[in-house]
Amino acid sequence: MTFDWSRRKIVVTGAGGFIGSHLAEELVRQGAAVTALIHYNALGSWGNLRFVDASLRNQMNVVAGDVQDSDFMLHVLEGADIVFHLAALIAIPFSYVAPRSYVRTNVEGTLNVLEAVRKGIAGRMVHTSTSEVYGTALREPIDEDHPLQGQSPYSATKIAADKLAESYWRSFNTNVMTVRPFNTYGPRQSARAFIPTIIAQALTRPHIQLGALDPQRDMTYVSDTVAGFLAAGATEGLGGETINLGTGETASVGDFADRIVSLMGVEKPILLDSRRVRPAKSEVMKLVSDNRKAARLLGWTPATPMDEGLQRTIAFISESIELYRSTDYVV
Repeated sequence: MTFDWSRRKIVVTGAGGFIGSHLAEELVRQGAAVTALIHYNALGSWGNLRFVDASLRNQMNVVAGDVQDSDFMLHVLEGADIVFHLAALIAIPFSYVAPRSYVRTNVEGTLNVLEAVRKGIAGRMVHTSTSEVYGTALREPIDEDHPLQGQSPYSATKIAADKLAESYWRSFNTNVMTVRPFNTYGPRQSARAFIPTIIAQALTRPHIQLGALDPQRDMTYVSDTVAGFLAAGATEGLGGETINLGTGETASVGDFADRIVSLMGVEKPILLDSRRVRPAKSEVMKLVSDNRKAARLLGWTPATPMDEGLQRTIAFISESIELYRSTDYVV
């Protein structure tokens, strides 16, 4: 039976982000009453919500604030049926130089949302993890019971947040489950991610510079990731569960670069840039998901062919290239 989102009060934290903006947009399209929580900033920027069609964006209650503020979060989350918690600092390179900020946002911010659900201020919580918590694959494909390895301060804070969610389920029977997306790509993604970096450099530079070509990633198109979130929110009885969202297929960064330039019809040399190299013990060499649990519990499988998703991403970045002029990020 199709879940009826109409008249459901939903809060999306991190709604100004890549996945969060797509999720908030789709929830409005499905008829939900959406509060879109964005991070307060002096410029008044709504982040990626600016790309949402105005007819849908105008139906959102957009609230600026900070998930680190517990009093603010209790107020914003009051009366929510479901909280999709996506707010996080996610840039791995910045976590090497400012790890405390990741603890405050990713760990303490998650704690504030959990407290609201524990106290009955909000109904239930879909917490967002990341495949980075697994580190380099010790066995393949990576299922939800794979060991967690903190190979960067970012991943360590996400492990801590995941374990907080688990502890609240076990200690207080808090209605929280965890969605663990593998790498997601698509329109609106920051140039910090390697696929937008490759596309932007192919459009604007005589060559493409990457830190490493060998790491392998399991890439899911953003609309499929959003469908996984919606399925998690629509399915009762998932308290305490952790569910992977991924394609079950993997390819190297170099393979993706070759595929992208081929789809774009350009010839650009691909060079290695020592400025973009992660510390050796921090690099995650291979991620490939076991998505059978998602299929079993959520009825979810990814539907977008890789080339189709890449073409949509290429089209978006080509139309928005001014946003991607600076691509000197660590990849």
